[in-house]
Amino acid sequence: MLLFLHGFPEGAFVWDSFLAHFSLDQNGGYRCVAPNLRGFERSSAPPLPSAYRPKHLVQDIAALIAIETANQGGTLATLVAHDWGGAVAWNLINQMPHLAQQLMIVNSPHPGTFLRELKTSPTQQAASAYMNFLIRPDAERLLAQDDYRRLWGFFSAPGQSTEPRWLTQALKDQYRAVWRHGLTGGCNLYRASPLRPPTESDPAAAAVSLPDEMLTVQLPTLVVWGMDDIALPPALLDGLDHFVDKLTLRTIERATHWVLHEQPELVMRYLQDFLPSHQ
Repeated sequence: MLLFLHGFPEGAFVWDSFLAHFSLDQNGGYRCVAPNLRGFERSSAPPLPSAYRPKHLVQDIAALIAIETANQGGTLATLVAHDWGGAVAWNLINQMPHLAQQLMIVNSPHPGTFLRELKTSPTQQAASAYMNFLIRPDAERLLAQDDYRRLWGFFSAPGQSTEPRWLTQALKDQYRAVWRHGLTGGCNLYRASPLRPPTESDPAAAAVSLPDEMLTVQLPTLVVWGMDDIALPPALLDGLDHFVDKLTLRTIERATHWVLHEQPELVMRYLQDFLPSHQ
């Protein structure tokens, strides 16, 4: 079984082409599952930010894995994750490595390198400044204004006046269908996490200290990174091998944070090459 975790402001649909591909691969196919995370689309959406703390998100996915792999030894072939889904995946595999054989991360920072950069790098602090907008009490209302104008802006480079070519009307309709269920769950992910740039009124990441035992990953791990990610610059890859013992890194030039939309076939090929063989 392969389990795919999406990020913000996405929904499970971003993995549709991956599910279709890997359920029909040349080895006979995988059982493929892509849930909506807590607070997204039709998943349960508790109103309080405290319900979105990492421990709850990890418990959600651990319980789902237990149910979905009950007839497969309780273990995934590979856990695949992007953006906020990756934040959940890094924590899950640190705490419960027995739940998967492998981990694949797509443009989602490891908490150890992310914390380091949020504390010490003005570049990362500026790149992550949007997080302090998303924790505002009126963030949902502002994001929904003018047909989600600010959310569409997430997909474009700063100063770019046109939307990226991959953002078709059909794809925009899929995003709208997720966002119409509400944006509070997605914003609550940011409200519940201290991993954001410090401000005069909020120390945020500056007040956080994480021991190595909460950060190490011992499973074989593939990290795929679009190198033109505005929010998550490549410096987040520096020192990653300190936390991940069995690391394979694949970088994609001229790809952004939205590499799942920009170059899905290449990301699929990297995953295909990484997967454990099965009959």
